[in-house]
Amino acid sequence: MEWAAWLDAPEYEFARQVLQRGIAALYFVAFLSSLNQFPALLGERGLLPVPDFLAGVSRLGRPTLFRWHYSDRLFRGVCWTGLAVSGTLIAGLPQAGPPWLPLLAFLALWWLYMSIVNVGQTFYGFGWEMLLLEAGFIAAFLGSDQTPPPRTILIMLAWLVFRLEFGAGMIKIRGGREWRDLTALYYHHETQPMPGPLSRQAHLLPRRVHRMEVLGNHFAQLVVPFFLFAPQPLASAAAGIIIFTQLWLVATGNFAWLNWMAVVLAFAAISDPVAHALVPAIPADWGPAGAASTPLWWLVVILAVTVLLVALSYRPVENLFSRHQLMNASFNRWQLGNTYGAFGTVTKRRIEIVVEGTFAEDPDDDAGWREYGFRGKPGDVRRLPRQWAPYHLRLDWLMWFLPLRTVHEEWFYAFLARLLTADRPTLRLLRLDPFDGGCPRWVRARACLYRFATRAEFRETGQRWIRTSLYMAIPPVSLPPED
Repeated sequence: MEWAAWLDAPEYEFARQVLQRGIAALYFVAFLSSLNQFPALLGERGLLPVPDFLAGVSRLGRPTLFRWHYSDRLFRGVCWTGLAVSGTLIAGLPQAGPPWLPLLAFLALWWLYMSIVNVGQTFYGFGWEMLLLEAGFIAAFLGSDQTPPPRTILIMLAWLVFRLEFGAGMIKIRGGREWRDLTALYYHHETQPMPGPLSRQAHLLPRRVHRMEVLGNHFAQLVVPFFLFAPQPLASAAAGIIIFTQLWLVATGNFAWLNWMAVVLAFAAISDPVAHALVPAIPADWGPAGAASTPLWWLVVILAVTVLLVALSYRPVENLFSRHQLMNASFNRWQLGNTYGAFGTVTKRRIEIVVEGTFAEDPDDDAGWREYGFRGKPGDVRRLPRQWAPYHLRLDWLMWFLPLRTVHEEWFYAFLARLLTADRPTLRLLRLDPFDGGCPRWVRARACLYRFATRAEFRETGQRWIRTSLYMAIPPVSLPPED
């Protein structure tokens, strides 16, 4: 079947290796993050317990293994299974067998993680969750070392990068004026959800550099993605620009695995000859000798899933060109063919919710309040922000959203209650417990304005942040007295 030879892309073997192992590595991080945080956030005694959530919905619209039963033990089994399967894919073990072996491995990761996301409620309401799911599903059809990389699946992965980048670009153009007048980066590095160790230095760059950053962002998201489908070496050059811009975002912030996934997916457009020209250690003809042709049954599978993915692309395309463009939305229960986007508007001021407790009986301002320390969220004004991505600190991210929405969230009141009882799983989510395991008598939440210190202020005070108290978000609360 000479016509079918076009579906084989042996010149993209290096891309397949990066895609399979890279996506598997991000699944590994996602399962590890869930294993460490999910029980305290959503487990049987979590802030938003999954059993209560399942009991409160008459019909759960999305599939999950936990539909009929949830327990922390079962959840940990799911995570450990996901870690084991993703570990074998990182090592390349399933890829050494027939193509159905990595197919089953990636579909297992997709199903297991989807089971977690679909009961994760607000703690799993991030765009990179559906991005990981969609990438894992498509990667399942990349085949194994015994078959050439399938061209249509590589195109579908490039199409996923296109939706991710172009969708983000369009949401910015349609969003806040700051993206159109090139001032967005005057604020973004300082007000982004979780700054990294270089965010302050990026914020202090001259304003003309920030305007160039915004122009570069528009070029990378609105122009470059179209060239992912151009002939080589243009496609590889487009992928390289996307990778470079995403690594800049990695260096200046913490966005879980969003940027790393974009980096990995961009390799779908990089051919072996181009990779070899840039890094001679990469073979120009990587493909194994045993991958001379594609079996008919595998060809049928590839064509069928390609047709499915193309059909599911109708709604995302429609959304991209809609005046009412949705950001990070799924149009089906399997979370395939999604639409993506981020930061349609940029927050101009950084307001942080500072959580404090005291042993004192009278919770006045002189009660000796002590501040809880979070792992990634700014708190201590002298502390250098840490680099966490691609690891995802879910509690810290939700803390950033509180002043933008309302502090009167169910999970936040549950969190304060756990602090009053010195709940060990909850305290393990934090960097600092100022009471060393003791139970405070009162806790409260204050809203404070944070801004990065100038270089002169840092030299004078040693502070990386300048903090100004604004208002009492939640007055002192305590547990009701025991009978």
